[in-house]
This record gives sequence, C-alpha cells and structure tokens, in this order.
Amino acid sequence: MQYNPQTLQQMLQQSVKKYGDRRCFSFVDGQPITYAELGEKVGEIQRQLSSFSIKPGDKVAILGHNMPNWGAAYMAITAMGAVVVPLLPDFSKVEIENVLNHSDSKAIFASKRLCSKLDEINIPSVATHILLDTLTVYRSSAAPCTATPEPHTVKPGDLAAIIYTSGTTGKNKGVMLTHRNLISQLEMVHNLQPVNEEDVFLSLLPLPHTYENSLGLLTPLLCGASVYYLDKAPTPSVLLPAVEKIRPTYMLTVPMIIEKIFRGKILPQLKANKVMRILYSIPPLRKLMHRKAARTLYQTFGGRLKFFGIGGAKLDPIVEKFLIEGKVFPYAIGYGLTETAPLIAGATPDRVRHQSTGPVLNGVTMKLHKLSSKAKEGEIWVKGPNVMAGYYKDQTLTSEVFSSDGWFKTGDLGAFDSEGNLYIKGRLKNMILGASGENIYPEEIESVINNFRYVRDSLVVEQKGRLIAMVRFNPEELEQKLRELCTEAEYYVEQLKAELKAYVNSQVNRFSQISVVVALPSDFEKTSTLKIKRYLYMTQK
Repeated sequence: MQYNPQTLQQMLQQSVKKYGDRRCFSFVDGQPITYAELGEKVGEIQRQLSSFSIKPGDKVAILGHNMPNWGAAYMAITAMGAVVVPLLPDFSKVEIENVLNHSDSKAIFASKRLCSKLDEINIPSVATHILLDTLTVYRSSAAPCTATPEPHTVKPGDLAAIIYTSGTTGKNKGVMLTHRNLISQLEMVHNLQPVNEEDVFLSLLPLPHTYENSLGLLTPLLCGASVYYLDKAPTPSVLLPAVEKIRPTYMLTVPMIIEKIFRGKILPQLKANKVMRILYSIPPLRKLMHRKAARTLYQTFGGRLKFFGIGGAKLDPIVEKFLIEGKVFPYAIGYGLTETAPLIAGATPDRVRHQSTGPVLNGVTMKLHKLSSKAKEGEIWVKGPNVMAGYYKDQTLTSEVFSSDGWFKTGDLGAFDSEGNLYIKGRLKNMILGASGENIYPEEIESVINNFRYVRDSLVVEQKGRLIAMVRFNPEELEQKLRELCTEAEYYVEQLKAELKAYVNSQVNRFSQISVVVALPSDFEKTSTLKIKRYLYMTQK
C-alpha cells in the first residue's frame, strides 16, 4: 500500500486525489461516476446534511438497495464525522422502527422502493428523510441551519458506524465500529489479496453487511478500483448478462450462490446419462470432468476473475471438492463477524484447503478457549485493531463477549491443522451435548444431509435427547420425479425420509445419528446472507 490513511475521511480525500479520472461506482447498465465526481457528490451531501443541523457524532441511517448513491451517502456521513447506521432492505417495519429509535438517528436516506416502510412507523428523532435515488429531501421537520459548518478532523478512535444485524439470534444488536476498526481491516485485506485500480468488482450482497461493506465497497475505494451494481435481484437471467458485460475480477458471495449453480446446472450435466454417471464415479475421470466444467464456469463469469470470495456460512464439502479439483476457478474462503469488521481468517485462491477458512490474518491474534483439556477444538477468541468498540447502549452484553483481559469471544468453535489453517466446527450455542458427554455439531450433520438428493436445506435440533432433522426437499425436483414414477407424493416422501435417515446415519459417528426426519412444507426463514434463522425452529416439535 503506497499510503496509510488513518480514517475514512483521509482515505476518501486521498483516493479522490489519486484516482480522480478513474471510474468509481456504476450500475451495470448505467453511467459511471468517477472518483472526482464522487468527491463532489460527497461534498454536496455533507452540505445538505449540515443544512439540517447534522453534526459530527450524529447518527444518520441508510435504508436502500445497492446503488452508487449508497456508497456516496456512506462516505459523506462518515467523512464528516457523523455515524452511519446501515439498515438491511429486508428489515421489517418493526425492526426499522426499533433500530432508528435505538440508534438515535436524526436523518435517513431511503431508496424509493423502501420509503413506504417508513410511512407507518413512529420515529420522532428522525427529522429529515432524503431520497437515496436522487439525493433530494422529501420530508423534513428540522430547523434549517444557514451557518457554515466548521471543518472537522475525524480521529481514528471516532465512531464510524453502528451495524445492526438480526443474525440468527432474533435480537438486534448495534455493533460499534470505529474508523480504526475499518481502516485496519482494509490494510489486512489488502495485504492478503492486493487490489489495484484496474480491478472491477461486481457487488451482489447487501451493502449494510460488513462483509460486503468492507471488502466490496471500502477496499475498492481505497485502491482505486471500480464497483458495479445490479438494479435487480441477482437471478441467473440478470446476473449472467451482467458478468458477460463487465467481466469482473472480484466478486463476493455466500455459499448458496455457488452451491445452487453446482447442483442446479453443473452436476446434472455431469450425470446426464448412465454412462456419464459411471464415468463420474471413477475419481481420475471425475477430476477431468470437474476441470472441464470449472473452465466453462470461469468463462461464464467473464473469464477475468482473480478472486471469488465465499463467506457468511460454511461451503458444502462436495461443492468445494468440485472447485478444488476444477483448479481454474479462483475461489477463496474467509471467516469473520460483524464485530470484527469482519474478517479474522482468510485464504487466497492459491492456498485454499478443503473445508478450511485459511490462516488467521496478519494483525489479528487468535487463541482457542478449550471447553475441556481433552478437546481438540475450542471457542475462538481474538484480539486486534479490527475488533469492535462494543455494543451500542448495551454495556452488559459488551462485558459478556469480552474476557477480563480483553479477548473477544466469537461464539464459534474452531480447530487448527498443522499448517495453521482454521476449521470452523459450528456455533457454541448450537453445539449439542450427547448422552455420554460427546460434543455434537449440528452444522456438520446438516452438511451431510444437504448432499442427499432433492434436499434444499436442513436443520438439526435436539428434542428430548434425540436428534431431529428438519428437511426442506426441493419441490420442483420432487414434482418431476413423481411425474416419472406416477406415485403418491406422501408415500414417496416417506420413502425418501427413510432413505435419508439411513444415508446420514451411515456417514456420521454413532452419537451424531438422527432419530427422526421431518419434511417441512415450506422454505426455512433466512437472513439476508441466506443463513437459516435457527432460533425460530429450536422449539418446534
């Protein structure tokens, strides 16, 4: 890195000066804005906010879909010393109301498609509403301020963002990230996988998530790269023309995206007939078939990818085996949390290891807090400049997640191999204690279940000492199979459940065997990063 900004304010100033004429943000089919134009737009937004008495330290929310103005608003808020409060587009009205009131937000940027969510909620502190699409004020009760704002120098320890995420716990928490947290994370990411001004990012994940925010927004801004956004949901009919047009070098995704491509497109072609299924069952031939399919996949994504980042959840082991054996598709795995801005560990495409998140990042210190002296795994505890300042207005919860000597307790269980690669076992709160004291990790059982035919998603819970597998079968695939067999749906599903139980129990250890399979009639409820909201199903019978 040629320069070392200490705050987002410094980063913006340096990037605008250094990369002024280069493309910065754009919709895939839109007119790009340059770094110089971003600087001008940021200045206009800051003057607008100052005119409504927004000062350093005040909270300003953003409720919008990914778009160039999202990043412009984010940088305007943080670079003037105010605190940004990003809201997920799929937050309910109740969640939005709770977050805005809890955060003490004084203004909000909202995209046109989401403004209706603000119409029926009570948010007295939010005096000013600005349309994110056009950056025009459409509602304000704030007294106009005509005084010229005093120049403000942001300090590294100043609060930059409060991130609220429902996660899988059902309770929103406001994670406080400082400028130092975010800048230190960018340095770590840049040292792991350098980005340059020729790189092109295609942004798919919601910008309020720290994963997309730090790696997909702030990192390219630091390095002069360009970022493109879709103006629709990333369905195949939208995504494929987009990657063909812009030919991205960087993409960040969650596992489900690549898993859907493999199960829905690639695997059916590799097993298209009886002969191909036999060939696929022979390991050397399977590797050759994987290599050919991976080359096609690489070209499908534009043929220029350097880095296809996968995070947010564990990647299916069979899908990862395809990527490893395919060799040419440059995927990489990372691990982190909102509270760590977010990355803690990560691999580059040239050093991925099957089912590992890679080594701990330089600058982060990690230790495993063992649950017992005999355990191979332990709870992941970390220290580093990227670790949050705490939870907003919740000193009790903050104290609970930090040890007395300053270690942040992630709540995740992990283990290291001899090369220093980290392997995530699951969430500590999800771990099930077996009848004889064995540690049972439901995520590992679910990984086996999800590789059974027709399974879309699964969740393993413990009820009265038994392991129950809740399964959502793929209705489209089932319907097609039922037409072929001309049989009753109920009878076939019962048969499938019995086969699934036998299959899983043949693949796992004795104390991880499931007792009952429950077929769900509808999809699991998920977070915006496509994780199942486990807490909703823990008490179901």
